[in-house]
Amino acid sequence: MIGSEHARAAPHDPDNLLDRLSRPSTLEVHYGHVMEREQRLLAGRLGIAGGDVLSVGAGWHPGRHLFPAPAFRLVAVDSNPERVAGIVKTGRADEAHVGYAGRLGMPPASFDVVLYRLVLHHIAYQGPLAPCFAEGARLLRPGGALIAVEPGLWHPVGLGLALANRAGAATAIHGTPDDIPLSPQRLLSEARAAGLAPELFAVTYTWRRLTPQLQRVLAPLDALGSRPRAALLGHTLMLVAHKRR
Repeated sequence: MIGSEHARAAPHDPDNLLDRLSRPSTLEVHYGHVMEREQRLLAGRLGIAGGDVLSVGAGWHPGRHLFPAPAFRLVAVDSNPERVAGIVKTGRADEAHVGYAGRLGMPPASFDVVLYRLVLHHIAYQGPLAPCFAEGARLLRPGGALIAVEPGLWHPVGLGLALANRAGAATAIHGTPDDIPLSPQRLLSEARAAGLAPELFAVTYTWRRLTPQLQRVLAPLDALGSRPRAALLGHTLMLVAHKRR
């Protein structure tokens, strides 16, 4: 096992308002669009064509769509042993371990990319993000990049989620209290504090609960997410933070 004991994500209650109203097919439209948009954004900004990738808090989707084999060797880490076993069984990563963000016992400069995909907003429920960014920077080789994909606070859905969290209604509305939307400034400042050079982009402005028809109508707006000011208002944000050579 990599790392030591650490608090896990809060449990998810599937009997919540939004999941009762949302069709799986509607959610899949959003997920497919987001993955394609992530690929397009990262293709022009990563700066490397292959190498070693660490996916922290990998869950069921460790990021192979962003880092295809054999150019990239993908190592997945998650705190849930069942998820780790599933990743190994299905071959979604080249290697997988049980471990905890911010407490990984890996040597410095071991990876060309450290990926936090939809994990930091859960960690923010448990404590500060600084250890995760510091660890990511430590594990990166010079010229490598820390990538984070997270829900944005300044989007209307993010603001609504923050209000639901504050009111104690988050579990009833969407199943869990540990979804903490992150402000663009927080992501940028955490990266800079870790000695990285960050850029921020909006992956999408759409919401997975919208009808597929409305999602498709709004999807062209996502092209605005490559502009620095417009990126701040994204529903889903992508941070690309390079380690200087």
